[in-house]
Amino acid sequence: MADFTAGRGEAGRRLDHFLHARLPQYSRSRIQQWIRDGRVLVNGAAARASSLLRGGEAIQVEPADPPPLHAEAEEIPLAILYEDNDVVAVDKPAGMVVHAGAGVHSGTLVNALLHRFSALSAVGGEMRPGIVHRLDRYTSGVILVAKNDAAHRKLAAQFSSRRVEKVYLALVHSAVKQESGVIDKPIARDPVHRTRMTARLRDGRTAHTEYRVITRLPGFTYLEVKIGTGRTHQIRVHLASIHHPVAGDTLYGAPAQVPGRPPLARYFLHAHRIRFFRPADGEPVTVVSPLPKELEDWMAGENATHQ
Repeated sequence: MADFTAGRGEAGRRLDHFLHARLPQYSRSRIQQWIRDGRVLVNGAAARASSLLRGGEAIQVEPADPPPLHAEAEEIPLAILYEDNDVVAVDKPAGMVVHAGAGVHSGTLVNALLHRFSALSAVGGEMRPGIVHRLDRYTSGVILVAKNDAAHRKLAAQFSSRRVEKVYLALVHSAVKQESGVIDKPIARDPVHRTRMTARLRDGRTAHTEYRVITRLPGFTYLEVKIGTGRTHQIRVHLASIHHPVAGDTLYGAPAQVPGRPPLARYFLHAHRIRFFRPADGEPVTVVSPLPKELEDWMAGENATHQ
């Protein structure tokens, strides 16, 4: 049991915001669940998370452990690009979340994997079995999955030592001036917009992105992109930082609608190729995912000039 007294300066503050500031080790969603469950009393009575404090209230909190979580198997089609005794390479469609989180608990890649395979690595925990790396929800393409713990650790070591080659295809807005380039800007959580990352701060995590022009189109540039690190939203953030946001990525500045083209309900970002070393014998393996037809069709909306 935890007891707090709201000071006069807390007048007008929401109850859940007040408690999250006092109990930062717990997420706001966890605290809101306690309030709904009646585990929070304000002056001896239940209240709502959105209740506004007046100052002077006696607040009692009875924390509760969250229920144990584990991912459930679901019969969802999967496109397998490569498989051996240790590794599976899946062609993830845009719109599919890799694992549960942020209000998404079904329809994920993990749910599909658990139905398809009898065993996956447990290194990532019960909510992320087999997951060695991730792709954003609205990014498509090849993703590696570990079948056992030993393979997971070996693959993770390859990623951390930058031995895994990851190549993406991206259509970005406006004309990229150089035929190729490198972006080395640290990436950090945006302090104002918490759903975004930013490359404007000095104290972010090191991030390395290389790009090469494949095709130039009116109003767009089609790029091959290689990343040496795997930061959250890395390609999207880095390309936006040089004023070339990925088509469809409104979070980082792309317009929601392009005249003459249908809405693009995803990012024009595709994990095209990955090269890794087989955990069993160290032999190199290259897996390729072709550009999805919906992206080909969207790009073909204008005539291209090939380089």
